[in-house]
Amino acid sequence: MRRRGGGVVRYARRALLLGGQLAGLALAGGAAAPALGDESGSSFWTPGTYDSFSAIPNQPGWSVTIYGLHSTGYAGSSISAARLSRIGALDGTQLGDVTSNSGSVTNQINITPSYGFSLPALDASAALSVTGVVGHATATETDTAFGAMGAPNPIPPLSFGDSVTGGGDLSPQATLFWNRGVHNFMVYATGNAPVGAYDKKRLANLGIGHGAVDAGGGYTYSDSVSGVEFSAVAGFTYNLINPTTEYRSGVDFHLDVGASKHLTEHLFVGPVGYLYNQVSCDGGPGDEVGCFRSRVAGLGAQLGYNFPVGPAYQAAVHFKGYGEFATENRAAGWAARATLTISPK
Repeated sequence: MRRRGGGVVRYARRALLLGGQLAGLALAGGAAAPALGDESGSSFWTPGTYDSFSAIPNQPGWSVTIYGLHSTGYAGSSISAARLSRIGALDGTQLGDVTSNSGSVTNQINITPSYGFSLPALDASAALSVTGVVGHATATETDTAFGAMGAPNPIPPLSFGDSVTGGGDLSPQATLFWNRGVHNFMVYATGNAPVGAYDKKRLANLGIGHGAVDAGGGYTYSDSVSGVEFSAVAGFTYNLINPTTEYRSGVDFHLDVGASKHLTEHLFVGPVGYLYNQVSCDGGPGDEVGCFRSRVAGLGAQLGYNFPVGPAYQAAVHFKGYGEFATENRAAGWAARATLTISPK
């Protein structure tokens, strides 16, 4: 799966590439999960979408990636104020009074069919894909208190939450790959179609309620002799205005990295990490919380294993987990993902 010519190891790494590359197309890398940041702490890009082997060219033909995500997040007053403002529990004069803890738990499955083909004119390989999401999300506000700001009708302490089960947004993606020996390069463009379960009056949502466009590029160093690999993918998200809240999230930068070492022909392990940083302020007529730039970093580990599925296909399973830190205006917690990819040899 590394470069053209390399026997079983090449095929193995191509399978693992699809596990990491397609698992979250806005996604997920692409697929939009209810990650936190931007409006009410909800962003299009899921940090950690990409990891090892992200820029390895894929084989021509149909592939499918299925990945499950479990994530938890906890935040303080800034996220609580943004959420309560969105659902109409607070107005702009009361946001500075919020003292609260908010929490969220998400369980979801992303399904990404992908078709790979060659582009001889560009000396490149290409892939077209779309990611759909089904899942269950819960959100809570606990021990919420409001101090006196001179408001004529102060709000009593609150403790409540809600949940939603259903489908998420759709994320189409196009990717180009180039292989130059141990060096591999890729560029991608993806976006968000806001068709998922979303209600501005609800704390928990599976969709984000607005469109988005995301583009970026990546690099993978992969040596099939030593079994050593390193990948990095960076990109930017431009968010469209949310028509139901008239809120526009700022531009987001994200960087996903992964490194690995093959312990056997089929098994690899290594570290993973990400940085997510909002580079411009939120805005729009519905913005009552101000600039509200968000940031988070994550570190974790990954493990992958591949095996043949008949004469023409192969499968790869991939597990990774992250712990988050350096958080601003965003819930921090941990996330675990399990991915199954079936792809041509």
